Amino acid sequence: MLHTDRRLAGILAFIGGVQCLIGIIIAEDLYPGYSVSMNYLSDLGATCRITCIVEQPASIVFNSTLVLLGVFVIPAAYFLYGSSRNLPVPSLLVLSAIGAIGVGVFPETTGVVHTIVSLMVFLFGGLSAIASYHILELPINYLSVGLGALTLLALILFSSGNYLGIGPGGMERMVAYPALLWLVGFGAYLMKS
Repeated sequence: MLHTDRRLAGILAFIGGVQCLIGIIIAEDLYPGYSVSMNYLSDLGATCRITCIVEQPASIVFNSTLVLLGVFVIPAAYFLYGSSRNLPVPSLLVLSAIGAIGVGVFPETTGVVHTIVSLMVFLFGGLSAIASYHILELPINYLSVGLGALTLLALILFSSGNYLGIGPGGMERMVAYPALLWLVGFGAYLMKS
């Protein structure tokens, strides 16, 4: 049973991460004039500067993708807990998944609520990768810590407005993509083990 739970956790985490990465790429393509460097990821759901603009079908694709990420990761965390009884990683994954669902349900048009759920998905996603060190083997445990640390470092830079010449959208991707890539790799590892 524990082996099956671990494998199910891996399948769900892998699918959640892959569909999210693909969904973001599709939404970017569907958004007229979208700039990976200058636009935030959340602009794909709704772009709010002076006024708010919702570009369809990019918005529905992006928002659905984030909700699906959470829908896949919550049961993955449940099965991971069932297979390992390790509380920190599943707990952090659930908090990150709640944030992902929140980003999909509360786009930029919701203001501070969107900011809070965005912080949740980024912060707890990075912490999940770091905390997974104890349940992974060499060398993926070190790679996971590196990806989690990169997410957190980029989050600090992003939050301080220091984009290192790659623009706000580029820096936000340096926050999101390492955590998403970790989730895909983590899922693959769990499926194999």
